Amino acid sequence: MSRRRGVIPVVAMSVWLLLAFFGPAVAQPAADRIAALRHGVNITGWFRFPASRDPAVLRAWLSDTAMRDLHSAGFSFVRLAVDPILLDEAGIRSALADSVRRLQRAGLAVVVSLHPVNWHLETVPEDRARLRAAWQVLGLDLRPLDPELTFPEILNEPVFPNDPAGWQVLQHQVLAVIRVSLPGNTVVLTGQDWGSIGGLLAMVPETDPNVVYSFHFYDPAELTALAAYRPGLDQSALARLPYPADGPACEAAAAQAADAPTSGLMRYYCTLHWDRARIEAAIGKAAGWARDHHATLLAGEFGASARLNRSARLAWLRDVRTISEAAGIGWALWGYDDVMGFAVSRPPGARPMLDRDVLAALGLAVPR
Repeated sequence: MSRRRGVIPVVAMSVWLLLAFFGPAVAQPAADRIAALRHGVNITGWFRFPASRDPAVLRAWLSDTAMRDLHSAGFSFVRLAVDPILLDEAGIRSALADSVRRLQRAGLAVVVSLHPVNWHLETVPEDRARLRAAWQVLGLDLRPLDPELTFPEILNEPVFPNDPAGWQVLQHQVLAVIRVSLPGNTVVLTGQDWGSIGGLLAMVPETDPNVVYSFHFYDPAELTALAAYRPGLDQSALARLPYPADGPACEAAAAQAADAPTSGLMRYYCTLHWDRARIEAAIGKAAGWARDHHATLLAGEFGASARLNRSARLAWLRDVRTISEAAGIGWALWGYDDVMGFAVSRPPGARPMLDRDVLAALGLAVPR
């Protein structure tokens, strides 16, 4: 999930030089690969912040029944967040590969996404070397798995402020590393600026035809994350914000805030008039980039806090989902075990219940 709000950076390197280096995209992945990335959910705490690093505990974290329920609900894939520091332990790597196999036996494709916690790729060369080395190891671990159902994602939310070219060069290098072990897998790429639409628009597509391009969408953060980027505000008041942001309801909610900073931010949200048309315009920019470059897109993360009033939350989720689908963009809710999605406990029980209203907003069904 994005940790701050990004601004589209100024591209420092000439686009023409980048085009000369990378060239235009030449094709798209096969239709069955794209179909596998239709409806997804992020599993955020299994291999990212594990309570136990015991491989046996990790293997048992999610039950076969819970996996089958995800497939029965209509999910076609999961995006599995992995802290690369765990790849230093052979037992955990084996548990990860076994868990991916189990998800696939349950009928789910798996995006394996690296989510480093303490790396600083923009400024620390050793961390960039760690990223390349992590994929040398993980690529070999994923090689025995079905390439039709296994999607390596190079990195979650690269930052690289004001340096899209720097990130593009590193991503190109890591893609080459992955291709040594996984020549037939569809690889998920992303732009810098925390994987935002702005970061996507700053990218020059790779010549590799077997890739998809991901972006994350949480706009407006005042609504979806209750302005978590500004600690100390009255989040109970922010949770009353309406969506769509019609004037009278917005003003009424802002008037109930406990302090002036919260009230001011809520009124600022009201002036932006967030509604379906505004979301459509934002995602439309990404869709336009994809059309121009004959590229395939994935909305790899979107979600809204369960603390947000239910009406606004469900309406926002429904709009992002339907707008993405209308543009031919697959999506993945953040997340299965996160407050922005289903908020299933960590670890989940034997058969966790999925919120039927959230499922309905996603166009999915309650598992049988």
